[in-house]
Amino acid sequence: MRVASIHTYPVKGCRRMDRDTARVEPWGLDGDRRWLIVDEHGLGLTQHQHRELVTMRAVSRTGGLTLDAPGLAPLDLAEPTEGEAIEVRVYRDRPPSPVRAAGPEADDWLARLLGRAARLVWLGDPAGNVVPWPVAAGSGAEVSFADGTPLLLTNTASLDAFNGWLLESSSTEGPLPMSRFRANVVVSGAAPWAEGEWVGRRIRIGGAVFHGSNECVRCVVATIDQETGERGREPLRTLAARRNIDQKLLFGLQMTVRAEPGGPFGEGRTVSVGDTVEVLD
Repeated sequence: MRVASIHTYPVKGCRRMDRDTARVEPWGLDGDRRWLIVDEHGLGLTQHQHRELVTMRAVSRTGGLTLDAPGLAPLDLAEPTEGEAIEVRVYRDRPPSPVRAAGPEADDWLARLLGRAARLVWLGDPAGNVVPWPVAAGSGAEVSFADGTPLLLTNTASLDAFNGWLLESSSTEGPLPMSRFRANVVVSGAAPWAEGEWVGRRIRIGGAVFHGSNECVRCVVATIDQETGERGREPLRTLAARRNIDQKLLFGLQMTVRAEPGGPFGEGRTVSVGDTVEVLD
């Protein structure tokens, strides 16, 4: 099994950034979902509310990022280390996170894109953000603005099997690309749905070790075409028929970052396209 592709999402909900290699940090891959768009009450805005975010490209770099979208001039931003200190929530039921506001220039840019008041904030220190459920001993609990755990892994063979079901059903929406599932690491060479058997196990990818936390419960964002923003019924309709386990529609594996013996939680290690993927226990 090998890594087929790597993706990060610098601003939660924005278009993916394709990577050849990424550094592993205790809270996930470097540059992944450290920025968040919030409303005037400090509550996160994502593709749930604004499908036009699929057109927003955010390219992260050391010390900042660049935003780009159709009809808007690119905006280059530095990490607002001295920006206004506020607290925000990714979702209403999550604890608040201390962040720094990017400032009025970024907020004006977002208002033009979304047609509403919005603020861009930056999570300078994810160490205080924790996974919203218990993690395995030896795993880090830190997380960026990801929904649950630091990384999401998907399997090309599972997507092939899913698209086979779509073909059998004569659905007009298939085949679906892997981009619908907004993974961080895509693996090839595994059997279909093998990732479900990795829950509770250690997985070595490149120079880092991860823990399979749980299979990923899919939400309505998976029905949004990540190129056009159009919404359909798939994959949720077919997952409901074929991958409905305890009333949860499952696709992909959520992972936490493991500590290496005598070392930090993956820090300084990398994953790259082509790396070997090995289930350790």
